[in-house]
Amino acid sequence: MARSERTTALVDRLAEYDRLVEVGVGRRTDVAGTLAQRGRSITATDVHDRPVPDGVAFVRDDVVDPDPSVYADADAVYALNLPPELHRPAADVAQAADADFLFTTLGADQPQVPVEREPLPVGTLYLATTDRAGGR
Repeated sequence: MARSERTTALVDRLAEYDRLVEVGVGRRTDVAGTLAQRGRSITATDVHDRPVPDGVAFVRDDVVDPDPSVYADADAVYALNLPPELHRPAADVAQAADADFLFTTLGADQPQVPVEREPLPVGTLYLATTDRAGGR
């Protein structure tokens, strides 16, 4: 039950944005799919081709060597269970697009960029604050 509570909390928070890009969607498409069902414009990225739910666009992209056009119109870039070595590249992509960057980490991993912490039913959602005045 905690996982669905966490997903609901993530979706509720991310639904504050109209246009989002998920970095590294992998096989976890529930958040992107639910955001699309709520009428949000969602693009999911991954370094491998991945199936995504109806209403979610997919673009093969590597946040370490990104195509800036993928993120250009985003209000927010987000990532779930993002490994520490990708915190800075993803934050840089979001900053270049003038988008907020929100993410969760793997277990006890600590953010590698300055953040504000937002508690979730399980874990924490981080909002990067690097060179930003905070959230929108």
